[in-house]
Amino acid sequence: MTLNRSIFRRALLAAVCASAGAAVSGDTQAPRQPVGEIVNPSAELLDPDGRPAQWIVDPRPRPGTPGAELASDTSHAGGRSLALSVPRVAWTNKTLVRPYASYRLSGWIKTEAVPAGEDWGARFELRGGVKITSPAPRVTGTTDWSRVDITFDTEGQDSLILAATLGGPRGGRGAGQPAAAAGKAWFDNLELELIAARELKPAIVIQAGTAREPMPDLIYGQFIEHLGRSIYGGIWAEMLEDRKFYSAVGETRRDREHVPSPWRAVPDAGAIAMVTAGAFVGAHTPQVDLGPGGVPRGIAQAGLGVVAGRTYRGYVVLAGDAAAAPVEVTLIWGTGPQARQVVTIGTLTPEFRKHAVAFRAGAASDDARLEIVGRGRGRFRVGTASLMPDDNVDGMRRDTLELLKQLDAPIYRWPGGNFVSGYDWKDGIGDRDRRPPRKNPAWTGIEHNDFGIHEFFDFLREVNARPFIAVNTGLGNAASAAEQVEYVNGGADTPMGRLRAQNGRRAPWHCRYWAVGNEMSGNWQLGNVPIEEYVKRHNAFSQALLQVDPAIVLVASGEAVRPSSDWDRQLLAHGADYIHLNSKHFYRQDWHGGGLLTHVRQIGDAIRAIADAHREYLRTIPQMKGRNIRVALDEWNYWYGPHVFGELGTRYFMRDALGIAAGLNEYSRQTDVIAMANYAQTVNVIGAIKTSKTAAVLDSTGQALVMYRRHFGTIPVEITGAPEPLDVAVTWTPDRTTLTISVVNPTYETQRLAFRVVGARLASQGTAWVLTAEDDLAYNEPGKAPAVRFVEKRVTGVQETLEVAPASATIFRIAATVAREP
Repeated sequence: MTLNRSIFRRALLAAVCASAGAAVSGDTQAPRQPVGEIVNPSAELLDPDGRPAQWIVDPRPRPGTPGAELASDTSHAGGRSLALSVPRVAWTNKTLVRPYASYRLSGWIKTEAVPAGEDWGARFELRGGVKITSPAPRVTGTTDWSRVDITFDTEGQDSLILAATLGGPRGGRGAGQPAAAAGKAWFDNLELELIAARELKPAIVIQAGTAREPMPDLIYGQFIEHLGRSIYGGIWAEMLEDRKFYSAVGETRRDREHVPSPWRAVPDAGAIAMVTAGAFVGAHTPQVDLGPGGVPRGIAQAGLGVVAGRTYRGYVVLAGDAAAAPVEVTLIWGTGPQARQVVTIGTLTPEFRKHAVAFRAGAASDDARLEIVGRGRGRFRVGTASLMPDDNVDGMRRDTLELLKQLDAPIYRWPGGNFVSGYDWKDGIGDRDRRPPRKNPAWTGIEHNDFGIHEFFDFLREVNARPFIAVNTGLGNAASAAEQVEYVNGGADTPMGRLRAQNGRRAPWHCRYWAVGNEMSGNWQLGNVPIEEYVKRHNAFSQALLQVDPAIVLVASGEAVRPSSDWDRQLLAHGADYIHLNSKHFYRQDWHGGGLLTHVRQIGDAIRAIADAHREYLRTIPQMKGRNIRVALDEWNYWYGPHVFGELGTRYFMRDALGIAAGLNEYSRQTDVIAMANYAQTVNVIGAIKTSKTAAVLDSTGQALVMYRRHFGTIPVEITGAPEPLDVAVTWTPDRTTLTISVVNPTYETQRLAFRVVGARLASQGTAWVLTAEDDLAYNEPGKAPAVRFVEKRVTGVQETLEVAPASATIFRIAATVAREP
């Protein structure tokens, strides 16, 4: 069986067009890219916009800046060549190759006044994990066309990026900017030649008697952040945006302080004023001036999703002149007088009062509208409003919760993420309607503060998970962080415990895991400072937290991007007394739609690099001696593509599910140093679950997480041999009665894995769970049957080989008896 890669090309085209609102016609053909050939090697083929097909400038020069161009007046052969006259910019070309093969790349370069020294020199580069076996020559000065050859081994990669570049000084002028005496270079006639290729016959020996440290349960952790539709619009059931009126009704600006309002005036803006005196919550409250009466006036919000026959309940908080009544609250799901339901509020008081409303939608709509209008005279004010599906669970979406229960994550990290570095946790406690709305400090949009500490623990109760809370070491202070620990963990006789009791919870929650900041090494992080200063801040915060509760586990804010760095070394060296786990993060991209094997293996490679770097820290940092400080890989995932599901709401494909499965295989190999992992993020935002306004679905990566959580064992065993091109991991179940064999096949062909078991006897039959789809760019859509899912199959005749489908992840569970020593 072979999976058709042209299907993958068409699906990619369709996905891109769909994200842009375009359509793909039935006769659109997506060409299959050849393996081992450079597409458009001489830049003779042009896209409709006149750019050389397949070639991308990386990074793009600033608009109006010359430097990367298609030259029609200079070429080695044909009529065109690629030209560069700016440093540290490259013409790049994604190329498919055979894995575990050796190649020769040749091409022609012409130069004019290209400087020598530092990192200058016109040259070809190979990016993407291949191994260069002969030097990549640099061409400097002024030369005529010169042939340049590079030999390389692809190792485990089936795609790479060819780059033509001028080089340039590192740490100097930014990429794509003009540089004095940069010179100019032309590139033409590239060619790939296959030298040799290894014949792949995957075969392993399972050393069933050689077990490693068990996989921690916390490897299957999750991460939710106040960002995009992760919580609001994903987990939280509130249908109204900006229900507390952070933005003025009708606001259209978007900048650091302003967010466009979803509310509009009815019938026009002339009757609406934002009043600050006596505002119900936040900085202001909308006031509606009805004048002498006769014309209904008020506010409305459209874009609500409703399902036919479903009930929606909520409330409005109103105050105003008695004569302004009645106020009508109307849910409208279509056109015409029958496509609406009205709740009439007959009396108003000068003080704000809450009025319950309920509606039953008569038809489905993604653009239903809620109107709040007065029909009397005088003025009335809208303090806040709320509307949720009737089946919500303590304010959470029932459909999302059902999928979260399938994920069965043992722990959730919250509330950030970058968000936490500007978050005041006290904004999220107390009367939900009176909590102040804020501009999200790290992302776009509004923080409603409807989901705070109490709601987080309600959420954990529903999904049966433990808490992992991050404190604000960016713009926050140690005293506030210590109060937060006391609010969560302190007795009811402590100051914060008494406040917690006043807010409805007498008993402490006892959160064990606390993150001391988030990604504080990054210059994008609020409150970022050099490591020399930050390690003092880390220690001060940690001391304050431990003074409140000495039993907590502190997770330090390690280097956010690289597996190894001076940030980590200094943090671990000078903060080791106050570190139990060191946080690491990584996200991987799709290499411009690169080869399947290259795409899949990125996740495992990243996990392994972080684990190896940490082992090096344990060996080389004196302060680490005798300490069992491990890694919390508390953000990991792919991150690329258009935002289909709101801010950072990327869509995931079958190929991404394979990468997540391979990542879980890798976690089973790194149990000596990785204590926790938190897939980022759970819902919508680079999430395993995707939602629309009225439906939810496990995305492809969510299917992988569920399958491995349910069916993969926990005690890793050693394997030897050559599984390539497959990714194979083997574990015992906790009772050591069953071997689970995880096989990820990142190729488009059926593969047969030969195996032999040492130290145990396998039964002749078992069960397999297979995760696959019609092609590797299939995806799941809320409200539709999943295109990517795993299915259960019986396996019989187990002897010396296991067959795995193309582009699939399979877990075989086979009963086994441990062999007795003779």
